[in-house]
Amino acid sequence: MSKVVLFDIDGTLVLTGGAGMRALNLACEQVIGVRDALKDLPVAGRTDLIILQDALRALGRELDEPLLHDIRSRYLVALAEEIHQPGHGVKGIMPGIRGLLDTLDARPDVFLGLLTGNFAEAARIKLEHFDLWRYFRCGAFGEDAADRNELVPVALTRARDCGLDTVPNGSVLVVGDTPSDIACAHAVGARSVAVATGHFTVDQLRAAGGVDVFEDLRDAEAFLALL
Repeated sequence: MSKVVLFDIDGTLVLTGGAGMRALNLACEQVIGVRDALKDLPVAGRTDLIILQDALRALGRELDEPLLHDIRSRYLVALAEEIHQPGHGVKGIMPGIRGLLDTLDARPDVFLGLLTGNFAEAARIKLEHFDLWRYFRCGAFGEDAADRNELVPVALTRARDCGLDTVPNGSVLVVGDTPSDIACAHAVGARSVAVATGHFTVDQLRAAGGVDVFEDLRDAEAFLALL
């Protein structure tokens, strides 16, 4: 393997029509009795762990391990139901993704992984719904660190556990739709590939330090040229 390509999920691979937010709000309501606990909180590009920490802190509570366990358990049950609802806004696989994943999966010099703020089981629920989970052997997830900038080393450790030879951080591509994805790549000397299929425009992603920025990933040849 000569390149590791780590994909974000929400806004990059898929959009779920708000299933994740509905499920997480429902879980918080069930556990702590507060409706819309995540209302007005920024979520794009952030880990589930830090989103919950901020939500609880705003309510004057700390997210200890028992509380995290209870909310996460309820969230995963709710998400497994909400993912089947039409929801609101866009729901589906982002343009060009399936073809690009097929192409990358067929290349012996590419290792595909995930780098996402989602809890690992939430990532599986979302991607299995769209038949994309099968492309990824491992990854770094929202429970691995509150700070997204710490996730690339986690993903590489898991990739080595899956049999990948050691690769330099400069051979890692982090594909995402937010400034946070760009920042976490730059934090460890990896290459950022930004895509404007989420909440941020091409201009906003470039202003955040993105160099390789795409409207979407339908042009597989342009993406492959980065390898």
